[in-house]
Order: sequence, then structure tokens, then C-alpha cells
Amino acid sequence: MFSSHEILETINMIDNEDLDVRTITMGISLLDCIDDNIDKACEKIYNKICRYAKDLVKTGEDISREYGIPIIHKRISVTPIAMVAAACQSQKTVKFAYALEKAAQTVGVNFIGGYSALVQKGFAAGDYALIESIPEALATTDHVCSSVNIGSTKAGINMDAVAKMGRIVKQTAQLTADRDCIGAAKLVVFCNAPEDNPFMAGAFHGPGEPDCEINVGVSGPGVVRAALAKCGSCDITEVANIIKKTAFKITRTGQLVAQEASRRLQVPFGIVDLSLAPTPAVGDSVAYILEEMGLETCGCHGTTAALALLNDAVKKGGVMASSHVGGLSGAFIPVTEDAGMINAARSGCLTLNKLEAMTAVCSVGLDMINVPGDTTPEVISAIIADEAAIGMVNSKTTAVRLIPAIGKKAGEELNFGGLLGGGPVMPLNEASPAKFINRGGRIPAPLQSLKN
Repeated sequence: MFSSHEILETINMIDNEDLDVRTITMGISLLDCIDDNIDKACEKIYNKICRYAKDLVKTGEDISREYGIPIIHKRISVTPIAMVAAACQSQKTVKFAYALEKAAQTVGVNFIGGYSALVQKGFAAGDYALIESIPEALATTDHVCSSVNIGSTKAGINMDAVAKMGRIVKQTAQLTADRDCIGAAKLVVFCNAPEDNPFMAGAFHGPGEPDCEINVGVSGPGVVRAALAKCGSCDITEVANIIKKTAFKITRTGQLVAQEASRRLQVPFGIVDLSLAPTPAVGDSVAYILEEMGLETCGCHGTTAALALLNDAVKKGGVMASSHVGGLSGAFIPVTEDAGMINAARSGCLTLNKLEAMTAVCSVGLDMINVPGDTTPEVISAIIADEAAIGMVNSKTTAVRLIPAIGKKAGEELNFGGLLGGGPVMPLNEASPAKFINRGGRIPAPLQSLKN
């Protein structure tokens, strides 16, 4: 039961501190839709998604209205399409993207994720064709999101896939250059990708998941910042305690929404993802939390330590408020989606090198970063390899979502609108890693992978 004080406290978080449930994501398995005829497979996919998700948006809106909790997005994740495409790989794979787009439009969700491939140890049937089709798929659809897992602690890093993804990211940006390169904002490259992530663009429904489930992603950087603003000059231990207590309250809201959505849709509850997901709205920023701890600007020395504290405290507090925690769970640092990070990047205080260091302790990686349009595919691949190495060695999820700003140079701006926001094009080290990237092969798994 909730006390009257707790209810009023939650109302204040919603009204004044930007608390929201960022997404209800329905995961749907498409394994039973596999067919060697691609048109029949697409028909099965469309029908199954529409059957399971027909009431998803309405249910989210009903819960939001009845409980007074903003639920920003309703989304769908599906089985990695490369697995479905394996049975009909000689045919035009992009048809699967069109089937997903049609289903998303029919049920009214904001995004559908799972145009994905898992190639951390090598390419299976369907993987090559799907990866090659990504630029066209993301350029010709509005709701489809794509991800590719190129490494893991257990398997190492597939450098052939890394090299390929540098080219794919660049091509995707080029095909959507007339729309601020939005296609690349819907594509993420992972190491250690989780199978139950509700957040886009990396959401997919892993083969180990049930036929259908409900996953919820919470948010609330503004709530954490507001709590810290009230703590005065307390020491770092108390800062961590305040964040833990606040994360518990935020996650409890997500648990309530998840259980209610599960009950109404008659679909099993999967997980609550604890991640603090920022928005471009002023105040709803992870960077501002770090600055509230005492940093003059996000990106200055001390930022990595402050972020490590935040990420750990969020997980410790949130895990107590939910029966099942999963996904990414921690603190996102997407540059274009965080007002504080946008300002820090514009000022030059927040650099790509500092962001890379921060990804060693946050929940994901180099996310929503605009880079110069003339960046070579090899440089993009090298950034992916660096980030994957951090994830592989530290047994954590890392990811890269870069947007090559075609026709723009460092210091200019890209603007996507909505939750994707916008921000400056950040400079890169221009020395070439091409010879290293073009060697191909696989970086062996680290010693800590031998845990059996």
C-alpha cells in the first residue's frame, strides 16, 4: 500500500521533476513465423504482431490516464529478423522491414525494434543479407529500428562484422542525408546485447525469451537531480544513499505500470529496466545530476567517478523495487538527448575521449553522437571496436550509435526533434586505423570468459 505522503511525493515528481515511464515495450517471438517463402513469412509476422499488440497503445493510454503517470512511448520488440530471414536468404530481405513497418502503423506504436542480427562469433545464414539491407530498410521506414551484436565477453569481437558495420552506418546516414541522417539514429551496434532491453534503437526479443512479454523502461533524471539539490553539502556516501532511495521510488512506479499492463493485456511481465533515460527537456538530464554532485560542467575531471557512483546507486536502489530487473539498467548518456550533455559538448568540455571513459561505468555506451560527415567507415569501425572492447573486458553491455552528419563539419548542428533531440557535430581523431580494421578475423574472448 502507498501512504498519502508517498502518493503526494510521486505526484510532485510527475508534475515538477519530469518523472515518467519512458516505454512499455511488448516483446514478441517470431520463431513460429519462419517460412522459406518470404511473402508468407511477412504475412505471418504482420498477423502475429497485430494479434498480440492490437490493444497495446490503448492499454498504455488507459493506465496513464487512470494513474496519472506519463507513459511516453508504446513499442514492440521482435525476434532478431536475421533468424527469421535464414530460411529465405536468397530473397529480398528488406521485405521484412516493410512488414514490421506496416504492423507498427496498424497498431499505432512509436517504434518497432528487432531488425537485428547476432554475429558476435560469426555470420550464420541470414545475417549477411540482413546487415546489407539495413541502410535501405531504415531509409524507407519510419518506425523500424535496427541493431547488430558484434561482440561478447564469451565470444570475443567479430572484427569482420565491425568492419562491415562501419560501412553500414555511413551508408545509412547517406541515404537519409536529406532528413538530418535520421536513419543512423535508428541503428545501434552492441557488445553483450541483452535479450530483454525495452529501449530503442537496441530493443529485440531474444531467442531465450517467452512467446510474448511486457517490459517497461522507467526514467526520471530530473527526480534524482531535484533530490540532490535538497541535500546541501552532505558527503559522497550520503549522495549515494539519496540516489538509492530516489531510484527505489522511481522504479516502484515502473513496477506498478508493468504489472498493470501485464494483467490487462494478459501477457507475462518480463522486466523493469532501471535506466535513467534523459530527454532534451531542461532539467531532465543525467549531466545535470553529475553537476549537482559538484562538477562545474559534465565532462570535466571527476565526471567518470561521479557517473560510476550514480550508475551503481541507481541499480542498488532500483533492484529492491521490482520483482524482475533486466535490460540495461543504469544511466544513459545519449549526447543529443540530454540537455546538459548538449551544452557540455557545445562548450568543448565534453569530448569523445571523455565519453568513452564514461562508458566504462555507465549502462550503455557512445550513444547519439553526431560526427563529421566525411568520417571514413574505418574510423567508425574503430570507434565500434574500442567500445566493444570496453564491454567485452568488463563483462558489461556497451553500444555505439553514431550519426555521420553528411555535409557537415565539427561545430555544426544536427536536429532530429522529439526524444532524439539534436546537438553539435563532435570532432574526431583523424589518424587512420584502416590497416587494423581491414585485418579482419576475431579478437579472442578475454580470460574472464572462462567461467564455466
